[in-house]
Order: sequence, then C-alpha cells, then structure tokens
Amino acid sequence: MIGAISRLGGLVVEAAVSTGYSLGLLVHTTLQLPRGLTRQTFRSFLTQLWLCGVQSIPVTFVVAICTGAIVAMNTGLALEDFGQERLIGRVIAISMAREMGPFMTALTLAASVGSAMAAEIGTMKVSEEIDALEVMGIDPARFLVLPRLVAMTVVTPILTVYVVLVGTLGGALIGASRFDVTFDGFVSDVETFLDLKDIYTGLLKSLVFGVVIAVVGCSQGLRARGGAIGVGLATRRSVVISFLLIIIFGYFITFLAFELKW
Repeated sequence: MIGAISRLGGLVVEAAVSTGYSLGLLVHTTLQLPRGLTRQTFRSFLTQLWLCGVQSIPVTFVVAICTGAIVAMNTGLALEDFGQERLIGRVIAISMAREMGPFMTALTLAASVGSAMAAEIGTMKVSEEIDALEVMGIDPARFLVLPRLVAMTVVTPILTVYVVLVGTLGGALIGASRFDVTFDGFVSDVETFLDLKDIYTGLLKSLVFGVVIAVVGCSQGLRARGGAIGVGLATRRSVVISFLLIIIFGYFITFLAFELKW
C-alpha cells in the first residue's frame, strides 16, 4: 500500500515538474522573439516550415478526405431514416470547421512532427550537443525551440483550413454518390448554415494545438535522459501528452466559445 502511494506521488510530482518545465520553456522562448529573429534562426524557421507544413500535406490529405467521407456516411445514414439527406452539407461543414478539422490536423502533426521534434532534440540532449551550445553561449530555446514553435504556430492553422476544405469535399462526394445530394445543393447548404464563429473557433483551436505540439515535443526532447532508451521514452511521452492536451484544450475552447458565448 505504501509503495503504491509512493509511486502515485512520484507520478504526480513528475507531472508537475514536466508541466512547470514546459510552461517555463514557452515563456522563455516567447521572450526571445524580439531579438531571436536572426538570419540563422530564420533559415531554421524556413526549414521547419518545409518539414512541418509541406511534408505533412500528403498524410493530412488522406486523413482529411477519409474523415469527411466517414462523417458524411454516418450522418447521411442517420438523416436517411428521416428523409433529410439534403441537410448533410451543414453537418459536414460545421463539424469539420469547428471540431474535426483542427482535431485531426493536430493529432496528425503530434504523431508525425511533434514526435520528430522530441526525437531530434532528445538525441542532441543525450549526445551532449545541447550542453555544447550552452558552453558556446547559445541559448537552446532561441536556437532550437523558437523556429519550431513559430513554424508550428503558422503551419497548423493553414493545414487546418486545408483539412477542412478537403474533408468537406470528401463529404460532398459521399453525399452525391450515396445520398443523391447535388453538389450545388451541398454548397448552398454550407453557405447558409456555416457561421463565422465556427470558422474562428476552429482556427483558434488549431493555433493553440500548434503551440502545444511544439512546446511538448521540444520540452520532452530537452528533458531526455539515458541514451537511446531515454530518447524513445521522450518521443512516446511527447505523443501521449500532446494527444491528451489536444483533447482537453479542444473541449475547453468549445465550452468557452459556445457555452459562455464568446
């Protein structure tokens, strides 16, 4: 019993330390923005834009069109029982813009980009490259974290818009092929019922998710210990923590936007 309580206490302490470290890293990196935009960091930023954004387009395309098709199929089957298949457009557009678009984009980036950040920086940490940067007077937050944080903050909303558009197209294809909903009728329904609030709520979520993925991935990499095993654990933790925070923050943003009437 005492051992179980001790282990539980250790987990709580580790969670608190990890949270504090991540928040401190976010604040410290944000404060580097005014003087951190050098030629070297800008070049690194462009590299991260390529890695986080352009190279993520194929996988996000597959995720988006499949997500839109799945939502359309399930929604259409439910509406078909009431003879209301023509309403499928509004359901697809609102769900993709408000929830599924930012959510699926963030999960995809957390699994691919966030884990890569943790693995890359974790490898540098266990091989003492981070210590070498500090000895040379180079701040790792400015040199490593800042370009990744800014790139993810820029890329995630852009990819979210892309996922929403592709997912809505996938839903339109299912609506036309399975439920005889014309493309014009689908677009008209979307234009009528998709509200601006749905759009900016989804974009706000994607912005928060991008920051979460970058900070968690970088902080877990910087806290990696114990060689290759430690890098693997840091990579796994980055994905798990990012997934949990994406779900939690997604709920609270929806609650604030639609329950408290932002």
